[in-house]
Amino acid sequence: KVEAEAYAPLLHLLAEEGIDVCLVEMPFHLAFFGMNKAGDIMQEHPYSHWFVGGHSLGGAMAANYAANHAEQLTGVILCAAYPTKSLEKHLVEISIYGSEDGVLDMDKVAAGKSYAPEAFCECVIEGGNHAQFGNYGAQQGDGIALISAEDQQQQAAEFIVCHALPQD
Repeated sequence: KVEAEAYAPLLHLLAEEGIDVCLVEMPFHLAFFGMNKAGDIMQEHPYSHWFVGGHSLGGAMAANYAANHAEQLTGVILCAAYPTKSLEKHLVEISIYGSEDGVLDMDKVAAGKSYAPEAFCECVIEGGNHAQFGNYGAQQGDGIALISAEDQQQQAAEFIVCHALPQD
């Protein structure tokens, strides 16, 4: 139930590093109702490498999309999220969450690792929480962040860039 614009700061950081990003508006601000929108966007742009991603429920829906459309993708980026279906071994899974996240079910994160592809990389942002991947304010049940939202988003962007861009 978060407006798409809340994630613009993180996406701007990625764009500054040369990654083209698409911020997708979800019906009713719930990714569940728009999880196949990635396919429409991919048809409109001629890229050869695609990652889908999202935060929380948006990440779970991105992972679901990746599981069902692996042949079209390079990987999936999960911010405070986890897959619930097996991801094809050729995919890259980038998993990021904060050490102070009070919303993310860590048992489900652990279980989600059984669905991970061979190229799985994980980053725990020390001091980060659930809500600070976006700029939408405090979230009920979340832990208290020990770092700023800007710092959390910068660390997330650096990790994504390191693992999503092709290595020479």
